[in-house]
Amino acid sequence: MYQYNDFDRQFVNERVAHYRDQTQRYLNGALSEDEFLQLRLRNGLYIQRLAPMLRVAIPYGTLSSKQLRALASIANTYDRGYGHLSTRQNMQFNWPEIADVPDILEQLATVNMHAIQTSGSCIRNVTTDHFAGAAADESIDPRPYCELIRQWSTLHPEFEWLPRKFKIAVSGGKVDRAAIDVHDIGLRVYEVAQQPVFDVIVGGGLGRTPVIGTTIREGLPAHHLLTYLHAILRVYNRYGRRDNKYKARIKILLRALGAEAFTQRVDEEWQQVIKESEPLADAAITKMQGFFQIPTLPAIDDPDFSLDEQRLTHPEFSRWIERNVSAHQCEGYANIILSTKAPGIPPGDVSAEQMQAVADWADQFGCSEVRISHEQNFALPHIRQQDLFQLWQLASDHDLATANAGLITDVICCPGGDFCSLANAKSIPIAEAIQRRLDDADFLHDLGDLDLNISGCMNACGHHHVGHIGILGVDKKGQEFYQISLGGHAGHSGESASLGQIIGPSVSRDQVPTVIDNIINIHLSLRHQDESFLACFRRVGIQPFKVSLRSDAHDTAA
Repeated sequence: MYQYNDFDRQFVNERVAHYRDQTQRYLNGALSEDEFLQLRLRNGLYIQRLAPMLRVAIPYGTLSSKQLRALASIANTYDRGYGHLSTRQNMQFNWPEIADVPDILEQLATVNMHAIQTSGSCIRNVTTDHFAGAAADESIDPRPYCELIRQWSTLHPEFEWLPRKFKIAVSGGKVDRAAIDVHDIGLRVYEVAQQPVFDVIVGGGLGRTPVIGTTIREGLPAHHLLTYLHAILRVYNRYGRRDNKYKARIKILLRALGAEAFTQRVDEEWQQVIKESEPLADAAITKMQGFFQIPTLPAIDDPDFSLDEQRLTHPEFSRWIERNVSAHQCEGYANIILSTKAPGIPPGDVSAEQMQAVADWADQFGCSEVRISHEQNFALPHIRQQDLFQLWQLASDHDLATANAGLITDVICCPGGDFCSLANAKSIPIAEAIQRRLDDADFLHDLGDLDLNISGCMNACGHHHVGHIGILGVDKKGQEFYQISLGGHAGHSGESASLGQIIGPSVSRDQVPTVIDNIINIHLSLRHQDESFLACFRRVGIQPFKVSLRSDAHDTAA
């Protein structure tokens, strides 16, 4: 992973000192709420429903065991003993005191971390595949380019005050595990004639106006990655709307201009950028790639080792292997998901004790490297297959071995009305109710891949638009109701991305588990043998679900 140099450390430390002074001035009354607003947002601090929330940047979801231990220490010292993994591969603390935030940022700086640009109308944390550099299906490791984008975009003088927040995701695998089609800019990197090139997808996003992005350029040479991004951002910065925050995202601009006209403006601006700045030199790319080589892996003790006996004698371990373990680039190794979705636990919440344990396992079994996934789970790359059983046993003791990666109980869920001041309804109780309803492991594994995403409001932090089943909390005359959609997909399993279709009127909170149960039963009655939910839905369409659910609602009313 990238290693800070003296300039990086000085930069972050000076930023902490500046913010400490700004915070003290605010607490002393020298800065008003409005004056302090942008200062705190640019340092990751929100004011939520019950308390402040601090969002810590974890670039492209990668951190060291040392950094994770620092986060555990912060959780114990300044929070309530836990943190929250976000869909942006960051970590959030929900209970810090405003006066303590400079001390938290100072502690983060000691392990080369910060909260810069985790909020505000700027370029946010660049995200990628949580198994980048380790996945067997990867053509090019996207992390060096994520880091180049991060360094280029951090406090960029042109793009400090964009019309709205801006999100970039990069994928380098045959399967997209970074949801690049629903970002402001999505980048797919691959090789042509042994040279890295990018397909550039622009204008994706969720929220009030969900849109699948449009590919505006294919085969962009890597050395022009930053110049082309610069051109896109210039067009957006110049023409993006600032009079209405709900119409300020780049997806609205692209739709208003049309893809062809938007692309033409970008290309015209690109020519100007090329005149003003140098493209990425091969040496700069090579140097950055040097930070992201596969680490020296632990030696394989037994080349003929097999998991067969352990899987036969421990069915739960076998399920975990099937769902939570994936292929590594190197024979004898694996990548694993440590699920945070144990029954009764808010999705994405992790205790300081769990953080410490994951850091220890990364040191003991891996290469001291931890990842955070888009699905709000921990991930460990570079694990020897011969260590999987021992690791599973340890993870089981810490509620991190639920064998549900990709299943319906692997819920993506925003904090909702329990924490967020923007939410119309609670999300966490809905996720818990559904998980309790669907607690039969054999049934879940027979059901197969099924994404369930829950958002507490139209901002869509739970990405409900791209859930195979999506749930959106809405307000009806002060009451919490939930709108349900089907057929969404973020593109991560090799299928094309799609937006969910609403199946009918919203339902009350206590009706949601029953409706989800009914949807699953309808699917089971319609599917071909072993057909996934998404494949079945795309084959039969929404109408059979609408008809059956209307009949169920009529029978209930009668």
